[in-house]
Amino acid sequence: MRIANPIYDVVFKYLLRNNELAILILSTILEEEIIALDFLPQETATALENRSFTVYRLDFSARIKTRDGAIKQVIIEIQKAKFAADIMRFRRYLGEQYKQGFTLEEGGKMQRAIPIISIYFLGYQLEHVQVPVIKVLRNYYDAATGQIISAREEFIESLTHDSYVIQIPYLGPERKTAAERLLAVFDQHLKVSNDEHILDIDEAAYPQEYRKVIRWLNRAITEPEIRQTMDVEDDILAELEDMERRLAKMDKVIEEKDKALEENAKALEEKDRLIAELRQLR
Repeated sequence: MRIANPIYDVVFKYLLRNNELAILILSTILEEEIIALDFLPQETATALENRSFTVYRLDFSARIKTRDGAIKQVIIEIQKAKFAADIMRFRRYLGEQYKQGFTLEEGGKMQRAIPIISIYFLGYQLEHVQVPVIKVLRNYYDAATGQIISAREEFIESLTHDSYVIQIPYLGPERKTAAERLLAVFDQHLKVSNDEHILDIDEAAYPQEYRKVIRWLNRAITEPEIRQTMDVEDDILAELEDMERRLAKMDKVIEEKDKALEENAKALEEKDRLIAELRQLR
């Protein structure tokens, strides 16, 4: 079955704005049961000269039922990026979340900060880690003994966060976990040869409980606005890639000029030293 490629922002949004599918996808990534999920209005695609830039962000408020039966409220921040240079935008957006300070009122009396979970979808490969899904989970340790502390403190939970990193280029036919099987809808190896907007997925090889994701993305193909927006994204990315190439070329020229100036400065320094020595010999 052919589906719209969710690496595109417009398709990514189309997928995650479906509440049922968003719960399925996020529950599978987090490996925890999400019992309620609300889309927050902090959707962000940074603008540059009225054009979408390279980091796309969606925020959700979620109620999660933990394995021990407890209910916790969290903010799930999802960021999808196309270039490695986008790391500073990740930091800025996360800082904005902490600055915004989502709070939860309990019993009508006091407010507490809601913990944040970050999920990063990367359209590029990290430098050292070569796996599709990376979990960065915090533990508390007794500094004296090194033992793990199982209790949780509101102070620590409000100031630190767990993260999940999905490297889209590493998603492929070898799917070891439920998350990898579900995230196969992002597998860029399945692009059709003449249209990068489309992935060709074998629905029969896909777990039954996840096929609703495929069918929803199949519907997206027939949406003219989605197809047109994917074309626009292609144009923007082509311009940005050209800009990066030109900037890299300029950086190389500047580096070569700086090296030449440094060599000239050393030559002048050596000349001054020789002149000083000759004057001492007179």
